[in-house]
Amino acid sequence: MRLKLNKSKMPFSTPLLFTDKDLMKIFIPLIIEQILASLIGLSDSIMAASIGESAVSAVSLVEMIMLLLISLFAALAMGGTVIVGQYLGKKQENQAREASNQLVWFAGAAGLVIMIFIYLFKSFILDILFGNITDEVYNYANTYLLIIGASIPFLALYNAGAAIFRTMGNSKLPMKIMLAMNILNIAGNVLFIYGFNMGIAGIAIPTLISRIGAAVCILIHLTNPKQILHLNKTVKHKFNSMMIKQIMRIGVPYGIENGIFYFGRLLILSLVSTFGTAAIAANSVGSTITSLQALPGMAIGLGMSIVISRCVGAGDFTQARYYTKKILGIIFVAQIVSSVVSLALFPSILSIYNFSAEATQWTTEIVWSHAIVMILIWPFGNALPSVFRAAGDAKYPMLVSMITMFCCRIMFAYILVYLFEMGMFATWIAIYCDWLIKGGLFIWRYLNGKWTTFQATELNGRKAE
Repeated sequence: MRLKLNKSKMPFSTPLLFTDKDLMKIFIPLIIEQILASLIGLSDSIMAASIGESAVSAVSLVEMIMLLLISLFAALAMGGTVIVGQYLGKKQENQAREASNQLVWFAGAAGLVIMIFIYLFKSFILDILFGNITDEVYNYANTYLLIIGASIPFLALYNAGAAIFRTMGNSKLPMKIMLAMNILNIAGNVLFIYGFNMGIAGIAIPTLISRIGAAVCILIHLTNPKQILHLNKTVKHKFNSMMIKQIMRIGVPYGIENGIFYFGRLLILSLVSTFGTAAIAANSVGSTITSLQALPGMAIGLGMSIVISRCVGAGDFTQARYYTKKILGIIFVAQIVSSVVSLALFPSILSIYNFSAEATQWTTEIVWSHAIVMILIWPFGNALPSVFRAAGDAKYPMLVSMITMFCCRIMFAYILVYLFEMGMFATWIAIYCDWLIKGGLFIWRYLNGKWTTFQATELNGRKAE
């Protein structure tokens, strides 16, 4: 996009790279897009409720795997966003365009490989990873995974394409595509479940179709040569090892970080499953609602990567610090709004599921505690790392997240559950401890300035200056 220069008096030697209007053009469509993306999982969960509690549990278990894969593709897209953004900050549009092409092709290839892997190890995932589940939950999960697994390459392509458009400053197009994707998914659910009485398959098929449509749509738009960043119209592609290494230098640490995060969630889910189907269902619905609470912060964090990478590419760390503080403030406000809205709507949402008294109590505890703790500490532990990655400092947040995941989220959860016998809610207490420690370590990293010594892009095989 063409950046508008803010000529107001500011403590910078150069005009601001982004005006408030520019930031809102990035953040608001991103928030809406991420809400729409989350509503797909929520709508599937609600539709599953019409089948039964076992179907809700099955969908939640498989969606945990899909969330892991989506996070890996988001990590790869983040790597591409940082590299492309830094090239644009250096005003090197040809390199930015080449990096965009490499990102899309590599993401598609990675998605295809992961899909094959999922089908090969489907039995392991269901038998070992999900732990103690009933036969009914197992059968539902098997059917759902069998169908939804085919959408993996298309998820990868959509994430890569959406990241490129956001880097160009066009967050509206991915938002519009996600809106169409939601409408198609919900309409398909109603048709296949209530019209054709297809059960769990009627939930999975529309999701598969909508994800294929989203990927195809965004790729078609990416082939427009009038855009600064566009795909070359060719079926033959030569992978550029240097570009891919640059993308992977950011994407791999972030992908490992996300992978460990969701692996930890799966281990915790196995712990939750020992409390029975009611606990699994409560944890599923609670996780869905809490993800909506945190969603504005996550969306703005994606936009933060675009802003900070452009500042880093331009070599202006004064502006990078300015935007970090400004955007963190925006995130705090957004989290307060999302929490208030979610708590106001919570009774209506919960009434849809017709849960038992036990499941209702657990879900209520999860949603209320998450809202309170998130408002206080979430941005420091979950949004601030976006600044480091945008500057090329991707390993530090990975290492911190891995350590706190195993020491706080997993070990502490098992200690609270088995040693102190605190019940299923203890797993969420462990999550909040994880946020607190991560937040402190990330604040320390930001203040010591070590993150400003990294540069992600390379030119002619050497570090860019």
